[in-house]
Amino acid sequence: MKHIFLFAFLVLFGSCKDHKTTEEPIKPGVAHHTSIVQEKIANLKNSRNKEIMVVAHRGDWRNAPENSIQAIQNCIDMGVDMVEIDIRETKDGHLVLMHDETIDRTTNGKGRVKDWTLDSLRTLQLKDGLGVPTPHKIPTLQEALMTTKDKILVNLDKSYTIFDKCFQIIKLTGTLDQVIIKGTKTREQVEAEFGTYLDKVYFMPIVRLGQNSQPVVDDYLKNRKPVAFEFIVPNDTTGLDIYFNEIRQKGVGVWVNSLWPKLSGGHDDEKAAIDIDTYQWYIDNNIDIIQTDRPELLLNFLRSKNLHN
Repeated sequence: MKHIFLFAFLVLFGSCKDHKTTEEPIKPGVAHHTSIVQEKIANLKNSRNKEIMVVAHRGDWRNAPENSIQAIQNCIDMGVDMVEIDIRETKDGHLVLMHDETIDRTTNGKGRVKDWTLDSLRTLQLKDGLGVPTPHKIPTLQEALMTTKDKILVNLDKSYTIFDKCFQIIKLTGTLDQVIIKGTKTREQVEAEFGTYLDKVYFMPIVRLGQNSQPVVDDYLKNRKPVAFEFIVPNDTTGLDIYFNEIRQKGVGVWVNSLWPKLSGGHDDEKAAIDIDTYQWYIDNNIDIIQTDRPELLLNFLRSKNLHN
């Protein structure tokens, strides 16, 4: 998850004009913004406010197949702020939602995504979390973005070197201001590779807290403030609350993943499912964006604390 966003972003602007989208054009007449998504964008940009943002990893995959339209719609319905989805390219150049390189785990088919045409993939059934086939089908990126349009923010993962095509579809669907891009390189490396395009997208550096992380953070804060940092927190150490508060007071959000213990100092979703007060750690440490595998559980907790609407 750490590196793929950067590789996607590298290709994003250098070659997007040289490719033609494989999706159908969008019909005009739909309002570009609504108050719902504008509130979420404003919250993303405001690191000093009280409300904590919730990001759903692969959508609401416990109640619908991961990366399905229903998994995204569930997130919209429950009031999640952002949904993380994964993108792959088919044999005939279409972009679809799929985490793995192969379709074996999540569908009733077998093989690599890039060896299947879109029409062939459409004949398959997505599996639920237990591996049982469902009526749900593999969606295209365009279908996913039209589902999210004006309703929820989107974090694109697994884009790799196909992000030039992703970017065309993002522009086509009018969802550019809803999409978050992340990467692991330093500010100098990012500027050298992306130039002025950094002013046109939400870019979020991924930083693993440790001995060498402080110079990277300080350089971004001084020279190009991102909308937020995604911090990998391998250990629960003292002083995180003060450090994260200082960053937020400088106008930059703090994102931490509750997906697995190694990402959040042991304060993960499965621990929270047993003891929901596990999530209190995020509040105590001044974290204002949390990516989770249990969005409903986290939302209920935050709402009980008046930290989410």
